[in-house]
Amino acid sequence: MIRVAIDGPSGAGKSTVAKRIAKDLSIIYVDTGAMYRCIGLYVLRQGFDTKDAQAVTGCLAQIHMETSYDAQNGQRIFLNGEDVSEAIRTSEASMAASNVSAIPAVRAFLLELQQSMAKKQSLIMDGRDIGTVVIPDAELKIFLTASPESRAKRRYLEYIQKGQDVQYEDVLRDVILRDKQDTSRAAAPLRAADDALFLDTTYIDFEGTVSHIKSLIFHKMQQLGLSL
Repeated sequence: MIRVAIDGPSGAGKSTVAKRIAKDLSIIYVDTGAMYRCIGLYVLRQGFDTKDAQAVTGCLAQIHMETSYDAQNGQRIFLNGEDVSEAIRTSEASMAASNVSAIPAVRAFLLELQQSMAKKQSLIMDGRDIGTVVIPDAELKIFLTASPESRAKRRYLEYIQKGQDVQYEDVLRDVILRDKQDTSRAAAPLRAADDALFLDTTYIDFEGTVSHIKSLIFHKMQQLGLSL
C-alpha cells in the first residue's frame, strides 16, 4: 500500500494530475478540494457569508457528501444527493472553498473522513494540508506549484471551455488573493511538508507532469518494497 499526498496552491493542476495518475495506476483518488467546494457551495446557496464561522458551522450537520467513479462520467461528487461536480467548478465556489477552509470546525468535519480513507488502501490525495495534517505519514509527499500567472492562465482557459464569462485579469487577481488566504490562515495554512518533493510545473505540460510524478511513485515503491 502506498499513500501519495499532493499539496500546492490553487490552479497548480493537482486535481487533474491526481485523477489521471489514479486512473493509470488503478488506485483511489480523493479530491479534498472538491469537499471544501461542496461546503462552500452549500453555504452560498443558503445565502450566508462563507467567512461567517458561526453560520458555516451551523450548516455542517445538514451536509452529506458522496463520491463515485465510472469510466463514462469519471469522478463525480454529490451534495445531499445532487451531482454538483460542475457546479463547484466556478470562481465563486473556488473562493467560497478558500473561505470555509479557514474555519477550524470545517477542517475537523472533513479530517476524520479523509484520514479514515487513507488507512484502508493505496490512494492519491490532493489538497493544501495533506502531507502536513491529513496524512503526515504518507509514503510520498509532493508539493506541486507554478507561477501565479501560469496557474491563472490554466484556470482561465478551464472556465472559458466551460462557457463561463470571465476575464484573465480577474482570475489572476483571485489566484493571488487565494494564495494569500491559504498561506496566512490560522487553521492548517498551505505549506510544504518538510519531506515533500517540490515540482514546479510552470514550464512542464500535463503529460510531462504526470510522467514525472508516476516515476517518483514507482521509485518510492521500489525503495520501500511496496506494491499497489
